[in-house]
Amino acid sequence: MAGIDTNCMTLTRFVLEEQKKHPHATGDLTMLLQSLLTAVKAVQTAVRRAGIANLYGFQGTTNVQGEEVKKLDVLANDCFINMLKSSYSTCLMVSEENEDVIEVETEQQGKYIVTFDPLDGSSNIDCLVSIGSIFGIYRKISNETPSIKDALQCGTELVCAGYALYGSATMVVISLGKESGVHGFMLDPSLGEFVLTHPKITMAPKGKSIYSLNEGYASTWNEAVKEYVNNKKFPQNGKSYSSRYVGSMVADVHRTLVYGGIFMYPPSASSPKGKLRLLYEANPMAFIIENAGGLASTGSGRILEIQPTKIHERAPVFLGSADEVNEIIALYKKHNITQ
Repeated sequence: MAGIDTNCMTLTRFVLEEQKKHPHATGDLTMLLQSLLTAVKAVQTAVRRAGIANLYGFQGTTNVQGEEVKKLDVLANDCFINMLKSSYSTCLMVSEENEDVIEVETEQQGKYIVTFDPLDGSSNIDCLVSIGSIFGIYRKISNETPSIKDALQCGTELVCAGYALYGSATMVVISLGKESGVHGFMLDPSLGEFVLTHPKITMAPKGKSIYSLNEGYASTWNEAVKEYVNNKKFPQNGKSYSSRYVGSMVADVHRTLVYGGIFMYPPSASSPKGKLRLLYEANPMAFIIENAGGLASTGSGRILEIQPTKIHERAPVFLGSADEVNEIIALYKKHNITQ
């Protein structure tokens, strides 16, 4: 039939073809990603029906971050945990919504660790702003019973990372490493499959003139961030930058990945390490941005090289086009700011 691609590249097919490049691959990662995609499909269905199914509003509890938990937060978290357990390919999980690591029952354990934010930007749910899910996958590093030390790995050890964006369409962006690159797959509702629409996403050193951060905290920024933003708003030469900030990390980072520019969540007086969590927000996004040719920094160091000491540890985040992030790094050095 005209207009129908009978040989489309689905995400499942893409992962299977990547698997063939590694003769010793067992297929466990493919199974794990299949389970993640099922969770994403379930969450996107709930998001689309949230108003009709009375899923807006608060659950009446707070999570480990001290944030009020919404009904969709709970549903999304349960979806991810249940699907990952049933994949028989993971042994440990770290979720934004759970205070401790989640250990999979022995008979269902596999060799991977999954860290995830099941519903990023959930404060925007009720006003229909784009939200998403973020995940990172590591290999188990010990031969012992899975423990928190298996989860406390640097981002350089990521096997795979990705995010789902629930916006005008549902999209999954994924990277299996620098060699594989970064690819975007859009959900085709008629097929129920994620189809490759954005192959080999690559960031130019200098993207569009866009900076993204919450300027409500401007009075509490350090001098490097203040100078950077001031330079973009009031340039001595050229045109001033545009400010774009949604308040959902997935939406803001996705725009930065596609258009270029910079996304920032800097430290402030009240949050000296910023507010974004290292294991399931900063590291996966840094992995994706770097594998697309961008940079991801805390201002004084590479995000992916931070050795985590706690599962809910936070880190400042500056990521995007290489030229923009290098400018922030230079200003940190100029003002002698170290974390």
